[in-house]
Amino acid sequence: MPALGSTIVNTAALILAAGESRRFGEAKQLVDWRGRPLLEYVVGRVCGWPQVDSVYVVLGAGAERIMDRVDISAATVVENPEWGEGVASSLRAGLDALIGDRTADAALIVLADQPGVSSEVVARLFEARRRSGRPVILPLYRFVRGHPVLVDSRLWPRLVAGLEGDRGARNLFLSHPEWVEEVFVGEDAPRDIDTRKDLEALRRLTDMRRPPDRRPRWS
Repeated sequence: MPALGSTIVNTAALILAAGESRRFGEAKQLVDWRGRPLLEYVVGRVCGWPQVDSVYVVLGAGAERIMDRVDISAATVVENPEWGEGVASSLRAGLDALIGDRTADAALIVLADQPGVSSEVVARLFEARRRSGRPVILPLYRFVRGHPVLVDSRLWPRLVAGLEGDRGARNLFLSHPEWVEEVFVGEDAPRDIDTRKDLEALRRLTDMRRPPDRRPRWS
């Protein structure tokens, strides 16, 4: 596929949050992260990225309970009744919604269980899109592909038709290297929260990275 245009007019963030959280033991979308439910925190972060014009959240397992307990009013909710199939079904549902809405010409695909995605990495993806014009821009974290992934709308029908299982678009991207521009990031990929051990480890890591409180202490 030849390079597409260099300008993105409108970008929709597509947050995939439909999983059952079987390994976690309960809906991890609701777990506390910095004083808010994890999904609410991630939606707030994504809404704050200046490159994003609209936000869509794909829900599946426990969708009603999540919507009752999480403030995601800033996003459009897409329900995926086939969530048990895996991440591919959520990506199909989300891209179908974007195709139907016809308001975006690029999708930034975000995983709801990765609260540590860097805004600097997001900015670099958009810069690489402007520079290369390729339809898929993804970060390469120390030589490992990760998220978020920026995908041009001209690929959405192809992805919807070809996605299946629990690997998302990974196999399609591997089969079509001419689509892909990789952005090297010299740090580890954002950690997924799949288990309670993952949650506690990420909390400890985040606390270590926080700058010290330098406010004056009055006696």
